[in-house]
Amino acid sequence: MKLTPMADRVLLKAFEAEEKTASGIILSAANKEKPVISEVVAVGPGDKDTEMMVKPGDKVVVAKFVGTEIKVDGQEYTIVKQSEILAVVE
Repeated sequence: MKLTPMADRVLLKAFEAEEKTASGIILSAANKEKPVISEVVAVGPGDKDTEMMVKPGDKVVVAKFVGTEIKVDGQEYTIVKQSEILAVVE
């Protein structure tokens, strides 16, 4: 299934959180933090007031509890407005 965001929306795929701490302790799934760095999978066309500044493949920083989480074909994604993206990682 292919997802195409509408207007100024961006489809993100989160990077997996580390399973070990720096000291080597293995974390359970319940103790993992939600990642804040995600990869842009797809970008909407924008609208008359919004020029899209990100493109597929960009790594971006978003707030922890932002967007709408969805699951498609076993993969988890988050859809956010472009204005909810805090930074692009270079």
